[in-house]
Amino acid sequence: MGLESDPFSTQITKDGIIRISRQGRVVVTLGGDRAARLRKALENAADEHARQQLLARATGNYRRGNERHT
Repeated sequence: MGLESDPFSTQITKDGIIRISRQGRVVVTLGGDRAARLRKALENAADEHARQQLLARATGNYRRGNERHT
C-alpha cells in the first residue's frame, strides 16, 4: 500500500495545530514549532508527491532503507 493509493490527509486548525490522518484515523498531531515548520514546508512543496513525502516523514511512516525487500 503506497502513498499514491493510500495518501495522508491534513487538517490545520485555527490555532496552528496540524492533524495528519490516514485511512480516516489521526496518525499524529503536531503543534508549536514543529507544526509551523511542516506547514511552511507543505506550502513550498513542489507537488503532491513531495507533500506526501513530508507528511510521511512527519509521522515517522517512511522507509529508512533497512527493510527487507521480498
